[in-house]
Amino acid sequence: MKVLVAGATGQTGQRIVAELVKGNITVRALVRNLEKGQAILPADKVELVVGDVLKPKSLPEAIADCTALICATGASPTFDFTAPYRIDCLGTKNLVDAAKTMGVKHFVLVSSLCVSRFFHPLNLFWLILAWKKQGEAYLQGSGLTYTIVRPGGLKNEDNSDPVVMKGADSLFEGSIPRTKVARVCVEALLQAAAANKIVEVVARPGASSLDWEELFANVS
Repeated sequence: MKVLVAGATGQTGQRIVAELVKGNITVRALVRNLEKGQAILPADKVELVVGDVLKPKSLPEAIADCTALICATGASPTFDFTAPYRIDCLGTKNLVDAAKTMGVKHFVLVSSLCVSRFFHPLNLFWLILAWKKQGEAYLQGSGLTYTIVRPGGLKNEDNSDPVVMKGADSLFEGSIPRTKVARVCVEALLQAAAANKIVEVVARPGASSLDWEELFANVS
């Protein structure tokens, strides 16, 4: 297996790269700035390729010979009201199109809890959840095998709380460490039961501790 990670230098993307490396899975990281990528990522263990989800012509070569793709891109808070549309919707669509053209076998997309709630406060940030939902829908209609991961509020610090995983529009509050989100994304490529599912994930103290096969299998 060879996995392309888009958004590899982001907070969640870095952790996804680390989990893939830990699992001895071959990783290619899509970066817009090579020097930044070399400074942030373990360049001795990861292949870096320059590309941009907003530049479709840069993507097929970056994806070439990768069997899977994990997309952890996302718009950052900014005064640019077009950013969520461009990155979370258009950028995702560009990646999906390129992945389909290049024969990717499994596409994992990091989205967000509550994307189906239009009146959620996060949509005050230029409709970011609404645009993420559009990106999800495009992937679902692409014909690619997919797993859409909708995490709760993202925490930089890890904890020992078990992962709770439910189907689409089942969880509406809660948080989860980015390291656990990264693990969910990697396991989605390894667990047959993860194919063509939307999984919502949070971490909760006192929750039942299930293995990854059970977690994905319990989502209908």
